[in-house]
Amino acid sequence: MKIGFYTSTLGDRPIDEVIDFAADEGFDAIEIDIRSHIPSPAELGPIVEKARAKGLTVSSVTLFGNQLEPNAESRAELRATTKAFLRAAADAKVPVFVFFAGRNPDISEDENYGDFADWTKELLRSTEDSPIRLVLENWPGPDKKFIAVNPVGWRKLFSLVPDPRLGLEFDPSHLIWQDIDPMAARKEFANRIAILHGKDTVLNREIIEAAGNPWFRYVLPGRGLLDWKAFLAEARADGFDDIISIEHEDNDFGWPKKDLDARREGHRVALGNLRAALA
Repeated sequence: MKIGFYTSTLGDRPIDEVIDFAADEGFDAIEIDIRSHIPSPAELGPIVEKARAKGLTVSSVTLFGNQLEPNAESRAELRATTKAFLRAAADAKVPVFVFFAGRNPDISEDENYGDFADWTKELLRSTEDSPIRLVLENWPGPDKKFIAVNPVGWRKLFSLVPDPRLGLEFDPSHLIWQDIDPMAARKEFANRIAILHGKDTVLNREIIEAAGNPWFRYVLPGRGLLDWKAFLAEARADGFDDIISIEHEDNDFGWPKKDLDARREGHRVALGNLRAALA
């Protein structure tokens, strides 16, 4: 397996600086955040080549946004942007394009899945000439209502879109606070996982029991509840030999956009923890 990181945590820094940091610190790969680091589809290819010139694998490019945005004009604008960046990524031979399903609160659950399935099929058709995979990160969204973010949703979506080019950027941290076993979920959907996100979660049981809410915070891999050695050993046994992409959202290490040295150190800590887990 190769270890990289998602560039969003360093989204306030120029992409050339982020690429140099990744290469100098011994990372194998980067996952480039489009909103932070790729101003236009035309600039995607040259930026990808800069990373490759430094010996880095570009594991994926990631576009943030609610693909089921209820406002028709905003939804059309985002979808046009998505299609343009997906095409640019395919042309640059980036293996994975990451996006988020979102949700439209004005329509039913089934209608959300149907709309997203139709849109996903359109995107897959638009890149039939490429092996690029279209994958979802299972972030539940700011109000925790996005669709297709857990095993129930994945079963539903993949029954509507059986094409194996639709997959997952599997982030165990989001499952932990939902009280879903990430080990079992990864096992069930092993053939759909294109990337593993390196992020963990801690829970405060006292707050949960007192308030009845799922109190949690995200931490770097190795600082939370997941047994990364066992998790990665099982993934490897199932044939996963791709990218672990660290998503640094640990506020003990400068997140979000606080002390830059602390953020950089967080990436180093996560890299060391994951290397140890893989040893």
